[in-house]
Amino acid sequence: MTARRPARASLADTIALGALVLVPTLAQGAILRRRRMVGLAARWDTNDWACRLLRRLRRQHGTGPLLVKVLHRRVLLLLSPEDARQALERTTVSLTAASRDKVATLGHFEPGAVLLSRGLIREERRRFNESVLDHPKTDHHLCPAFDAVIRAEAADLIGRTTGRGAELTWDEFVRTYRRIVRRVVLGDAAKDDEQLTALLDALRADANWFRLRPRRDALRERLWDRVLGYLDEGSGGLASCVAEAPQTARTLPQAQAQHWLFAFDAAPIATFLALGLLAGHPDRTRTDHDYLRACVRESLRLWPTTLAILRDTTRRTTWSDGSTVPAGTAVVYYSSYFHRDADRLPYADRFEPEVWLDGRASEDWSLAPFSRGPAECPGQHLVLFTSATLLSALLDQGLRQVGGVRLTPDRPLPRTADHHALRFA
Repeated sequence: MTARRPARASLADTIALGALVLVPTLAQGAILRRRRMVGLAARWDTNDWACRLLRRLRRQHGTGPLLVKVLHRRVLLLLSPEDARQALERTTVSLTAASRDKVATLGHFEPGAVLLSRGLIREERRRFNESVLDHPKTDHHLCPAFDAVIRAEAADLIGRTTGRGAELTWDEFVRTYRRIVRRVVLGDAAKDDEQLTALLDALRADANWFRLRPRRDALRERLWDRVLGYLDEGSGGLASCVAEAPQTARTLPQAQAQHWLFAFDAAPIATFLALGLLAGHPDRTRTDHDYLRACVRESLRLWPTTLAILRDTTRRTTWSDGSTVPAGTAVVYYSSYFHRDADRLPYADRFEPEVWLDGRASEDWSLAPFSRGPAECPGQHLVLFTSATLLSALLDQGLRQVGGVRLTPDRPLPRTADHHALRFA
């Protein structure tokens, strides 16, 4: 029996997808956000245009995946929750998270990380990561120490941004958050190592260009040596857990540590936007930890920091509509389309953190702010703990928003947001 092919996008559809989905995504920076481009995307609400286009394509072609030819590549665009679940649930079985495009980007600064690994090497590195990160426990065993670190840094931030005419801006906030991350991941010895962060940013800026910019291996080696020094010292943070974690000669702890730092990279964006949501919904503000974790998840649902989840098929794969694609097909889960689908989600465009507490979101595999399945982020609970603790400390100050788009309940929330523009007093 001949395998049925998936619906195929027309030339006009392909051009529209390039203009409304691919170009805005790449322009904002797939790995390191470009401030000006994020501002322009928010002004035009490009995610809204993308979501409208994908919903039109679903009405036109049905809920099965849509095949798009991009130059010499087959790209499968997922349109249904069932196919989204299959892509996430069957990662490592018939799909891989180490897609060609992901290797082209993350390979600039973390080749050898678990996310870019396959087979037995991936299993070894995943086991190491889960051990260090205490996955799947909700609270890492070092959370009491991390709590003290976060609150000390929050107090310093509050001290710098309190007083007549003072404001809490993105630049001040992210500087503090990155300092927290260095202490949580590498220990107190790294708290002032802004050069490490600068090296990371330089390589991540390169990663925005995929293979169009050559890899700077010498720069990466400098970064790895710097990180390895903290891991060998093991004086605090996750670095102190490395020696006891299961590892082999192929584990490359310094590469995994790069990924821990990268996993935290989007957290300040989500946390700052969550602060804006809570400022705009004062009647919904609570400071208990579980609720604040839900608020961060909800911020990530409303404005995904992982703009798209990528997979490659590793063998012939059949989808929910019976269509089949060969091995080597790129698979794309466009985050905003699934997270803000008004045809399925009654809360698509409003602030509804309760969905992360009452089971509605956990049962819906199309909502995947930290991915799902075998490639689910093992550090998500630590990220949520860090963000919720920092939010708790800042909310105690009675912050009010004084700049940027108001994220209030009187109208649907925008589908694209510029975190750089938010200011609080």
